[in-house]
Amino acid sequence: MMTYEAAGGGRAGATISDVARAANVSRATVSRVMNGRRVDPELTERVQRVAAELDYRPSALARSLSLGRTQAVGVVVPDLTNPMFQEVLRGIASGADAAGYGVVVAETQERPERELDAVRSTRSRVDALVLVAPRSPAEELAAIVAPSQPTVLVNRMLDDAAVPGVSVDYGEAMYGAVEHLIDLGHRSVVFLSGPQLSASNAERVRGFEAARATFGGVSFIAQQCGATIADGYGAAEAVLATRATAVVAYNDLVALGLLWRLRELGVAVPEALSVLGFDDIELAQFGTPPLTTVSVPRARLGERAWSRLLALIGDDDAATQPTTELLRTHLVVRQSTGPAPGGLPTRAPIAGAAAEPRWSSDLLGPVVTSGDLRLGRYLTGVDMRAEHAPRPYLHPVRTLSGTRVTSAAPADHRQHHGLSLALPNVSGTSFWGGRERGQHLARHGRQVSRSGPQLDPADPATLRDEIDWVDDAGGRLLHEHRSVATRLVPGGWALRWDSELEAVRDVVVARPAAAEAPGYGGIFWRFAPVDECAVAGPDGVGPEATHGSPSPWICLAMRRGQAWTTVVLAQAGQYPWFVRTEPFLAAGPCVAGDAPAELARGAVLRLGLAALILDGLHTPAAVADRWYPEAVALLAAQPA
Repeated sequence: MMTYEAAGGGRAGATISDVARAANVSRATVSRVMNGRRVDPELTERVQRVAAELDYRPSALARSLSLGRTQAVGVVVPDLTNPMFQEVLRGIASGADAAGYGVVVAETQERPERELDAVRSTRSRVDALVLVAPRSPAEELAAIVAPSQPTVLVNRMLDDAAVPGVSVDYGEAMYGAVEHLIDLGHRSVVFLSGPQLSASNAERVRGFEAARATFGGVSFIAQQCGATIADGYGAAEAVLATRATAVVAYNDLVALGLLWRLRELGVAVPEALSVLGFDDIELAQFGTPPLTTVSVPRARLGERAWSRLLALIGDDDAATQPTTELLRTHLVVRQSTGPAPGGLPTRAPIAGAAAEPRWSSDLLGPVVTSGDLRLGRYLTGVDMRAEHAPRPYLHPVRTLSGTRVTSAAPADHRQHHGLSLALPNVSGTSFWGGRERGQHLARHGRQVSRSGPQLDPADPATLRDEIDWVDDAGGRLLHEHRSVATRLVPGGWALRWDSELEAVRDVVVARPAAAEAPGYGGIFWRFAPVDECAVAGPDGVGPEATHGSPSPWICLAMRRGQAWTTVVLAQAGQYPWFVRTEPFLAAGPCVAGDAPAELARGAVLRLGLAALILDGLHTPAAVADRWYPEAVALLAAQPA
């Protein structure tokens, strides 16, 4: 066990009596101000000003005795030799040092059986805990942290425990990494997975499986590996035996070990095999060749963990909600990845006129394409978990230049899947999904495609599906006639989603019980993570002007890297819009957003949404003048 003691403590010079005398207050008042306790604001300002003038610093020992605190925090990490964890620790220690706290560090050496003992032995010596990438099973971890002092998790989420955390969306990051390789023409990809009890490894696996479900004609191979350079070095022969043309490693250490062994074996990277890592540690840029990797904000993870922990220590209710804050990653492309051997990148910006979008089928099901470019995939959702309310959905959806604008199964809300029709409450059954956290129902239904989505050779621009909405007992509540039509528009393409929901028996479509108006639920779009976003509508710019507005359209301008995308959404009805930009980006018109919708048996609820998916940045004025009329024309066309 290692101990870091942050700078701080007493010094010779001004005393508490000196400050009290100069500020004309009692020693007790000075003590309360210095310890952050509630004091009249005018007195607080006077004491702090005098203390600064006299360069007074309270004794750390006296402060600890006064507060009943150790002025130290504990940090439990799996492996101190891993640069990823070193940077997280540095971010925590930097914040703790600035606040006058010491840091006690316990290392478990990637041995999960030592983790709970490390927590128990450390907690008695500190005021609070940060658990970095804990490996313990969820039930054991929840039991050990629930009764303890303030605790923050890094790279781990406990769904049913009131423990805040800081992490990144490793599933989305993995999906993007695989997508990069697919774009380079690779059709056989290996994932060298990490420690089996690592939560971030499980999220990487989710992302890998999501890619498997959305890219047809690609071989996906997962091989157990580990987290060290030696693990990567030892995996080279097994990787080569798969005859894959690309590898995604659990982390940069594994990737660097693999690169070293491939060099010994005379395997050219990336000409014969592309290698992609995770974390973007400092050594990654010095690999041979320099390593393409997913950049994880390691120090920022530590800084945010400390900020949340300090808020917990100070009982700041507004800042200590038991949620996991997700930080952004980005792909850093270097020389270790390139086109597949004998192939060329499969996706490049469309120049000139594009082909009219049309639906066709591949090994995985329906896809909408423009020439050789895949613009979207329609999935039945049969592989979704029951508590996520399985349903057909569109993902991935891309612009004509290939930018992805949907996300599926993100770490923070795994029931959000691309573009789908989801309702939170139909006569007591949730077709929205998610675990019970006040607003979610215990009964989760599913949308079942009767005979699978149908392609019509006479109308290749439209996909149709007949869907039964069934409750958790298998009883039918609704039957849906769905169509998704596509067409080309100047500078992009458009889709029109139409759903007719016919009540099989008397039903009530209600808003979420615990949600503020306008609630959520309807044709819902979960957008891919972006670096910058602006949302606007006829009522103004920003979420406050669009969320809850029954306006006919909204637009979202999104930047990823240097590329801008604008999505214009227009609705056929007058439902209030649900708009969220933080902590994730999503939008859609809300059925029953203001009041329940009662449907007698045989009654029909009609929903329609037009979406224009445009490359480039388009202003709200341009949307109102040019693109909204385009969306109106799309909605006015006779439904297929």
